[in-house]
Amino acid sequence: MKKRERGTRKGFTTGANAATAARAATIGLIMGEVPHELESLLPNETRVKFLIHDGMVGDDGKSAHAMCIKDAGDDPDCTNGAHLTADVRLIEAKAGEVILKGGEGVGVITMRGLGLEVGGAAINPIPRKNIEANVREVAGELLEEYGLEVTISVPDGEEMAKKTLNDRLGIIGGISILGTTGIVHPYSTAAFRASVVQGIEVAAKQGQDTVVLTTGGRTEKFVIASLPELEPACFVQMGDFLGPALDACKKEGIQHIIIGGMVGKLTKMAQGEVITHANRKAVNTDLLAEIAKACGAPESVCVEISAAETARFAAERMEDLGLEQVFYQALAQRTIDTLTARYPNAFSLRVLVCDFSGNQLADVS
Repeated sequence: MKKRERGTRKGFTTGANAATAARAATIGLIMGEVPHELESLLPNETRVKFLIHDGMVGDDGKSAHAMCIKDAGDDPDCTNGAHLTADVRLIEAKAGEVILKGGEGVGVITMRGLGLEVGGAAINPIPRKNIEANVREVAGELLEEYGLEVTISVPDGEEMAKKTLNDRLGIIGGISILGTTGIVHPYSTAAFRASVVQGIEVAAKQGQDTVVLTTGGRTEKFVIASLPELEPACFVQMGDFLGPALDACKKEGIQHIIIGGMVGKLTKMAQGEVITHANRKAVNTDLLAEIAKACGAPESVCVEISAAETARFAAERMEDLGLEQVFYQALAQRTIDTLTARYPNAFSLRVLVCDFSGNQLADVS
């Protein structure tokens, strides 16, 4: 059987669909009827039309229900087709508040290391903000009198989660609500890989001797702000394709490479992975424990880090000890050392580390 060619059609994240459902249900509370279609605000500040299903308003007019089906585009994962559902209800004596909860099929956080409250819903920070932004944008005067409780649920989410790494991350009972821009890019496609190489070729043809490689939208925004002296052509969003990007830089004779990244992807690079997708290979937490030990972390903390499933847990534990700065610098240096060994005498390397809010944590060259 001929292998199906995968295209470049973009899709939308679970976060974008959850925010859309919440927006639709809120409109239902105000108008008395949930719309069948609406334009929703994405985290990247663009607006996209979505279809709404199962819209209904409670008989008492104090609750509403809406659902938006996830379309992951040409790179569907296990949540493609998921029914992102929102139930919104009025709350007395809570005027102005938007309270977000996780319902059936949304995972529950049981371990540190994800930047979310233990015991809370696995709804990541940017989707949380986007859900609230959509609700507030349409709620208007309703919030002057009431609070709004928004419950996001995903029927079959618990079953979908079995195909993810959630259980290893201490997320139980369902999927995570994710997405930093609202858009799913088909990063695993040959077309995206080719676009990374093409971006580097364009920079070289323009006479640039420096290329800045980033892993996603947040890191790209961070490095652009950090390096205003560089031309736009220097910035290439490589996604997970570190190896192809560096190979292209070497081929094109790029002299200086700057990598912008966060702790998880940088750990993958430091351990020698050239394709850094989350599903390819787990983060080497033994490596992180080794770095933590060299930075002065006690043995007990190093054991915790080694036993954990995320790089973010290591970062949080080092922050607890007041050793975060030296830890991030050491991780960046290990990344440089690993890549220099792979590409000896090919180019100079500099690593900029940022957190999930785009704040600089380290700058090592």
